[in-house]
Amino acid sequence: MTGKGIGVVIVDDSAVVRQVLSRRLAESAGIEVLGSASDPIFAMTLMNRSWPDVVVLDIEMPRMDGITFLKKIMAIRPTPVVICSTLSQRGARATMDAFAAGAAGVVPKPTTGLKQFMTDDSGDIVAAVRAAAAGKVARLNRTAPATPAAAASRPAPVAAAAGTDRVIAIGTSTGGTQALETVLTALPRSSPGIVIVQHMPEKFTAAFAERMDMLSAIEVREAADGDPVQEGLALVAPGGRHMQLLTDGARFRVKVSDGPPVNRHRPSVDVLFRSVARVAGRRALGVIMTGMGDDGARGLLEMRTAGALTVAQDEATCVVHGMPKEAVRLGAVDREVPLTAIAEVIRSHG
Repeated sequence: MTGKGIGVVIVDDSAVVRQVLSRRLAESAGIEVLGSASDPIFAMTLMNRSWPDVVVLDIEMPRMDGITFLKKIMAIRPTPVVICSTLSQRGARATMDAFAAGAAGVVPKPTTGLKQFMTDDSGDIVAAVRAAAAGKVARLNRTAPATPAAAASRPAPVAAAAGTDRVIAIGTSTGGTQALETVLTALPRSSPGIVIVQHMPEKFTAAFAERMDMLSAIEVREAADGDPVQEGLALVAPGGRHMQLLTDGARFRVKVSDGPPVNRHRPSVDVLFRSVARVAGRRALGVIMTGMGDDGARGLLEMRTAGALTVAQDEATCVVHGMPKEAVRLGAVDREVPLTAIAEVIRSHG
């Protein structure tokens, strides 16, 4: 931290973006803009003079792309990085690569009306920078990751996929993309049906689900209204829409709908967890993972009251412990476990 708070460097080839973000962040208490650069080469020179607490980084830039620069930062001196990327499908997929490389968060920017959008919605970048600064950054010392062959080796789908009499509900936010990868890639095809809320903007959830599907033995896809909850399937709530669990006879399905944000989020973990408490009760397992704020804590308490087993990721393995910490404070958690133990808890619940 600098004497004025969180030191930030902005790296974007758009002069308008640099100007708007610099002004917005500089106006925020506890944040100091150390400088901005039009590409990673200039940025590295700037950062070597005064290393920032957080980097705000575009992806498509001249001389060096943002993902290459992100990997370089993580190799030299791991630092929280917030990606500021376009809402295009191409931008969303590139952002998923950035998450895999260690990015702490993402703030979308449109391809048109940029100055007005950044002025109206720049509170998101302030929150993202604060969350990134509060989180933990570590080198990605993972074991050999799953590969796209995991999806290729899955058995072909059958006409009537198996339903599930149990359901796993997962809620997460900051740091959740990496945490979910750890969990989902460790699950067998026979896992109970899973419903997930990951705080993420519209368009990015589809790219995230597609990437998880490639890496996992289970099927992972962005949820559509009416999708059944099935064994070996994880449904991710679409960015910008809420997801709830409903009963369909003896089976479960999801409802995807519009509605006002809850706890400042859409999708909201609380919306999902409360619906799971109502319709699944003791047949459910609730998991709250890394994230800033308190979304999901009250819903998890409702799940526990309804007889569900509830689990929180422990503080040591969270990027940000806010959501699990609040759930524990409310008495909503049966067990706290490290990230690497969550898949085993899910497997044992089948």
